[in-house]
Amino acid sequence: MSLTVESLKEIIEDRIETTLVQVEDMSGGCGQAFAVIIVSPLFKGKNKLMRHRLVNSSLKEEIASIHAFTQKGFTPEEWEAQGGK
Repeated sequence: MSLTVESLKEIIEDRIETTLVQVEDMSGGCGQAFAVIIVSPLFKGKNKLMRHRLVNSSLKEEIASIHAFTQKGFTPEEWEAQGGK
């Protein structure tokens, strides 16, 4: 299974309740390294580790098939407070 920016974004949106998902291919287009920003109300009250575990368990198969996966998770309020950039 080869992931693309679009397919990974769709998978995240399908499996996690999100208000925003940004996916960047860090591998130069070969689909082996992704950096994602996920904004979700599910992150409310969860620390960074708990947020990562929630995402990692939701994307277990996809993460196993690529070399690198970095993520940043925000609640909608946190995202808005930092200017939503």
